[in-house]
Amino acid sequence: MHFVDAKGILSGSGHFGMNIYRGCSHGCIYCDSRSKCYQFTHPFEDIEVKQNAPELLEKALRSKRKKCMIGTGSMSDPYMHCEEELQLTRRCLEIILANGFGVTVLTKSDRILRDIDLLDEINRSAKCVVQMTLTTYDDELCKILEPNVCNTKRRIEVLEEFDKRGIPTVVWMTPILPFINDTEENITSILNECARVHVKGVIDFGMGLTLREGDREYYYAALDRYFPGLKEKYISRYGNAYELSSPNAGNLRKVFKKICRENGMLSDPDGCFKFMDELPDRYTQMSLFDM
Repeated sequence: MHFVDAKGILSGSGHFGMNIYRGCSHGCIYCDSRSKCYQFTHPFEDIEVKQNAPELLEKALRSKRKKCMIGTGSMSDPYMHCEEELQLTRRCLEIILANGFGVTVLTKSDRILRDIDLLDEINRSAKCVVQMTLTTYDDELCKILEPNVCNTKRRIEVLEEFDKRGIPTVVWMTPILPFINDTEENITSILNECARVHVKGVIDFGMGLTLREGDREYYYAALDRYFPGLKEKYISRYGNAYELSSPNAGNLRKVFKKICRENGMLSDPDGCFKFMDELPDRYTQMSLFDM
């Protein structure tokens, strides 16, 4: 872990993204953020900490006339191990609350429960959406794919806790790894649990994964370690393709759409992103009357 003073903290327009950390300690074997296109100049596990993130965020939000959603977690999980000590994510959430903005948080970690009261306050005064990644229902497989973070069943418990608070949730059911977790049983088990805990929407990008330079090498090394012979099967079928769809993608998509439709869950990525990006006027009006 090393500390830097960042020049800025928000990216985008209309809605904004915020990454307090760069790199990750979760160790997921498929992580796209390892790709060389993101120009990491340090080892991925050597977490870069933007130590001035709260100050930058405070200044940025005070300068914005229109309230909007602030997203975090798209590149690096805001609830990695170092957050327990540093609490930069919590400080940024406090600033978002104080300035009347909404927030959407993407994580794999149950550490987010530490801040559930704060996220509840944001949801009542503006809007909060919690996003959770679920890739496999099999706990033993989860230990291989995502070794340094809580398992899927624990993440579902986290989703249930947010549902009890009336805080909307969205699940990223991605990546689906060809010949590993691309089974109807896996997809059905995850989606049935999503329905049970009233997930608002589920994001899938075609029942597969993406591999780029940097990410591909790390993933293939993991295949050699945990799934001997599977790397060669990948190379034979996909070559150096960027998008690797499951051979069973068509059937899995049908199952996915059917379960989502039957349970009233959004299943189109654009619909999920639209829901997360919107901060309707009624939220602002409600917060004014509640104060």
